[in-house]
Amino acid sequence: MTAFQTTHAFSGFSVDSIDAARTFYADTLGMDVSTNAMGFLDIRLPQGGSILVYAKPDHSPASFTILNFPVDDVDAAVDELNARGVVTKIYDDELGTDAKGIAHGGPGRGPDIAWFRDPAGNVLSVLAAG
Repeated sequence: MTAFQTTHAFSGFSVDSIDAARTFYADTLGMDVSTNAMGFLDIRLPQGGSILVYAKPDHSPASFTILNFPVDDVDAAVDELNARGVVTKIYDDELGTDAKGIAHGGPGRGPDIAWFRDPAGNVLSVLAAG
């Protein structure tokens, strides 16, 4: 048996406010969120993985997409997120996004994708599944 194991690996990221993150991930996005004994958030993913969210006093938003949500219909997902108050038009036209913030994919361009931010400024996305 080896000392290093990957069976319970998890990912994590920082935020500037645990309370704002809890509200956003649990109430706005509808994710399974709990507070652990250290006061951090545990987000449990439906397939069994988890994400640790911790407060960091000098938090700087990630400069990359930290969490992706594959969906069957990006346009419908964006409409639903917008109805929940989530802003999906976060990039200017440099990525070729439409009025709703969707970058339409194609050969050599990848899938349809739209990005949005959590309250701490971290970037998330919805993208075409498959």
